[in-house]
Amino acid sequence: MRALLAVMLGVLVLSACSSQGFLNATTPDSGYGLSQNVVFDDSTGLKLDIYSPQNAGNAPVVVFFFGARWEEGDKEEYKFVGQALAARGFVTVIPNYRFYPQVHYREILLDCAKAVVWTHSHIGSYGGSPGRIVVMGHSAGAYNASMLALDPEFMKQAGGNRLWIRGLIGLAGPYNFLPITDPDLRDLFGPPESFESSQPVFHVDGGAPPILLMHGGKDETVDVQNTNELYDRIKRANGSVEKVLYPDLDHKWIIADVATRLQGQADVADKIDDFVKRVTVGNPPQAQQPSSIQTFVPK
Repeated sequence: MRALLAVMLGVLVLSACSSQGFLNATTPDSGYGLSQNVVFDDSTGLKLDIYSPQNAGNAPVVVFFFGARWEEGDKEEYKFVGQALAARGFVTVIPNYRFYPQVHYREILLDCAKAVVWTHSHIGSYGGSPGRIVVMGHSAGAYNASMLALDPEFMKQAGGNRLWIRGLIGLAGPYNFLPITDPDLRDLFGPPESFESSQPVFHVDGGAPPILLMHGGKDETVDVQNTNELYDRIKRANGSVEKVLYPDLDHKWIIADVATRLQGQADVADKIDDFVKRVTVGNPPQAQQPSSIQTFVPK
């Protein structure tokens, strides 16, 4: 009965006008501390929200970047992510960033890097450890997170260091979408001579933190080949990478499954939980974690 109710809830979520709104409406308001609208960049006025587990101290930290084709979105739409990760014991930071056409991809990535740098400097006041930061994103947000972990330029430009990132979790991310033909995307990632450098797969050097890539087999928004190619390139560079494929999940489901009310239909949240705990304990485990591929099989 519980599984049937969860499936019915999932159908409602994914058919609703705003799946995030539905998930947030069913997200508990208790069991965690919430600090809203904390300014992390005075120059832009950008703000973030922090979800802290009760009595958190020196806890792992997840900085989550939402997606929506780099054109829209708001941190408050992802309360369900913040609550679910806080329930797992992780201090969760969800920042806003600027969108196209106001800015282009380099400014977007710099905004995201500044959020991580702010987190490293201030998260101790919210129960998190600055030495245990993992970046995570869904869709365009997975692109943002991956570029911070793979290309040291953006963290350095923001006044930080890529070594501050202990792990990367990418859900249904676009990691190589060449050739770029859409006019808006050509402008966003232009000029044309910079297209290749804008793609995460071309920044694989084997020196990135451990990476967990997850993707749904029914994703019609971002082709699973993006995840497969990034995984293959990191593996060839002797980097630490894991890949989990979910044959029955689509683009929305893979992030919706993180929500507390939907956990159990797939093990997305469990994989995140296990990965964060592993990569934030002891020394950075790049050389200790073998590459692996898993396919989720429903029970």
